[in-house]
Amino acid sequence: MSESKKVDVVVVGAGPAGVSAAITIARGGRKVVLIERGNFSGSKNMYGGVIYSHAAKEIFPNFKEAPIERFVTSHDYVLMSEYDSTTITYKNTLEREISFIALRPKWDKWCVEEAKKAGVYFCPDTVVRELIVEENTVIGIKTDLEYFYADIVIIADGVNSILAEQVGLRTQLKPKQVALGVKEVFKLPQEVIEQRFGLINGGGREFKLIGGPLRGMMAMGIMFTNKDSVAIGIGASLEDLKNKKIKPYELLDDLKHHPAVADYIKDGELLEYSAHLIPEGGFDSVPKLYDNGVMVVGDAAMLVDNVHFEGTNLAMYSGKFAGETALEAIEKNDFSANTLCLYEKKLQNSFVMKDLKTYRSVVDNIMDRTDSYLGYYPEKVNEFFEIFTETDGREKRGKYIRFIKNFFGKRSLSELFKDAITALKLVFGVFKP
Repeated sequence: MSESKKVDVVVVGAGPAGVSAAITIARGGRKVVLIERGNFSGSKNMYGGVIYSHAAKEIFPNFKEAPIERFVTSHDYVLMSEYDSTTITYKNTLEREISFIALRPKWDKWCVEEAKKAGVYFCPDTVVRELIVEENTVIGIKTDLEYFYADIVIIADGVNSILAEQVGLRTQLKPKQVALGVKEVFKLPQEVIEQRFGLINGGGREFKLIGGPLRGMMAMGIMFTNKDSVAIGIGASLEDLKNKKIKPYELLDDLKHHPAVADYIKDGELLEYSAHLIPEGGFDSVPKLYDNGVMVVGDAAMLVDNVHFEGTNLAMYSGKFAGETALEAIEKNDFSANTLCLYEKKLQNSFVMKDLKTYRSVVDNIMDRTDSYLGYYPEKVNEFFEIFTETDGREKRGKYIRFIKNFFGKRSLSELFKDAITALKLVFGVFKP
C-alpha cells in the first residue's frame, strides 16, 4: 500500500467498541478505516443483555432511530430450586428509557451505517492476520490481501484477541477468566409475547436466572423479550464447565424446561443457536491497554462488569476514549505510549474502571462458594416461601422451627462460617476505597 493511501487510524473489529472509536475519530475530521471479518457488522455477534441508553446516546445522539426491539420496563431476578422459584421484580416507566433490547446483527449494522455517514471507511469480509511492527511501534496491519498503514491501530477484535497477544498487551486467556455463553432464540407472535410477559406500550422484560437447573455452578441464565421472539441463554464459567465435565447446552436445556421459564417459550419456533466467550475476570484481568502506536478496547481489553451484566456500554465508552486519545495524538503528531497513555487515564477517571475496581473480588469470592450462593441459598429461599404461602392443616410455628433446624442441619458450622466470611469479603470489597 502506498504512502499516499496511508490513513490516520485503523480500527480492527466493528463491534460496539470499534465502531465507537471509528466514528469519534471520523467526527474529528481524521481518516479512519474500520475493518470487520464478518460479511457485515453484527454477523458473528451473540447478544445476551441490554444496551444502556446513556452510552448509546453518547455515541449516537439519534440512537432512537436504530432498530430497537423494546425499551426495558421490567428487570426480574429469579431464584430457582429444582421445581419452584422466587422472583424479585423492579419496574420502571417506559418514558425513562434507561435501557433497551436490540438484536445485535441489526443494531451493529445500523451503527456502522452511521459511522459511514460520518466518514468512516468500512472494510467487511477482511481478516487481519497480524500487526505490522517496526522499532517497537505498531504502524499498521496485514490482511490476507494487503497491508494497511496507519499512525495508530485500535484493537477491538473481541475477547480472544490474537492481535493484543501478538504485541504483548495480553497473555493467553485462562479458563477462569472467561465464561462460555450459549443462547437460543424462539419465535413467537408479538401479541403472545406481550400477553405472556404482561407487556404494554412496547415495553420489554429481562430476566436474570439463578440456581436450580444451573446446578450450583458459577453460572447464570438470562431471558429477554424481542418484538416477536424470546431469547434465553446461560453464561457459565469455562473452568467450572471443564472441571465438572458438563456441556453448556445441557444446562441450557435443563433451564428451558424449568417451570420459571418453560411457559414463556412454549410453542416457540427455534430460530437460532449461538455460542460466544465472555470476559469474566474483571478488574484484575484488564491487560495493558496501550503501547507505541496501539490501543486495545472493549472485550479485547476484558472490559465487562459481570456483576451488572454490563459489557456493551463499557465497550462503547472505551472506544470513545480511545478515539479521543487518537485525535489528540494526531494533533500532537506523537503516537508513542507517552501520549496514548491518556486513553488509560480517561478510563480510570470514568465509571468504567471505577466500577470494575469496586467489584474486583466478587467473581473470585463467589467462585470459591458457588455451591452455597448459587445453589444452596436460592433453594432455601424457595423452601421458606413454600412454607410461608401454603396451608395444609398444620401450624406455621412448627414448620418454621423445622426449617431453621434443617437450614443449619444441612450446612455444617464450618461451611456456614466460610459463607459468612465470603459475604464479609464481598461487602468490604465493594465499599473499600
